[in-house]
Amino acid sequence: MIHREVNLFWIALGFFTRIPMPASVEFSQAQLNRAIRYFPLVGWLIGGLSALAYLGLSLLFPPALAIALTMVVGLLLTGCFHEDGLADTCDGLGGGWTIEQKLTIMKDSRLGTYGAAGLWAALTLKFAALFSLAEATPGWIPALALLLAHPLSRVIPVVLIQVLPYVAAAETSKSKPLAESSSMRDAVIALWLAAPAVALLFCLELSSGVSGTQLALTVSLVLLAWGMVAMIGSRRQLGGITGDVLGAVQQIGELLVYFVWVSLVTVAANEVGVG
Repeated sequence: MIHREVNLFWIALGFFTRIPMPASVEFSQAQLNRAIRYFPLVGWLIGGLSALAYLGLSLLFPPALAIALTMVVGLLLTGCFHEDGLADTCDGLGGGWTIEQKLTIMKDSRLGTYGAAGLWAALTLKFAALFSLAEATPGWIPALALLLAHPLSRVIPVVLIQVLPYVAAAETSKSKPLAESSSMRDAVIALWLAAPAVALLFCLELSSGVSGTQLALTVSLVLLAWGMVAMIGSRRQLGGITGDVLGAVQQIGELLVYFVWVSLVTVAANEVGVG
């Protein structure tokens, strides 16, 4: 039992990061299907390593450079896996008129204008949000934001896998096995693994006086999931999901966590200023 679960975790880690798997890992398509349950746990690891990188780098460099280097660490850890999905999704949705055209564009390995603009926007906004936190809060708050954003953002793709059909062709998709036979049990386990992130937000509220963080983030993530289901599931768009879409959703979810955090900090600062 324990060996099986550890094996599933290693498969999830090897699929979504550049961290090498042990040679003893037993891999199969069926096991990759079930590994979806550990996506948030992979997020905890990536978030933890990114947070440690920021804390260490902030001792050597000013906030702007520390954040930029931390973002590079994150890109190296994941091999730009989700950023690639974001770029392909932007190209497909922006450049295609029909579902077939959009899917064809998304399978093209070349980067288009929409993809380049989407990547620039995501990376720039991520930097700006983290820098805003670094300027307005204690030094460990951006590290906490990094730690929690990664597991929380990896829950939404799990939800989409459960409620939307997969629309990419099997021979051209590297992520289709994740959507073919995942169970509701896998999704429930994933939700439980991400749940501690909400509890840890008490640290922010107790230390900074910023209240409502848990509720705001939970509501925002639920609305994002609903919005993505409505938009991507629409026959005017794709009518379902692809591996690229799942990567794009993770990136949007991560940005959303940072945006909510910055918004609450800004509102609290304004209230203090008015008071």
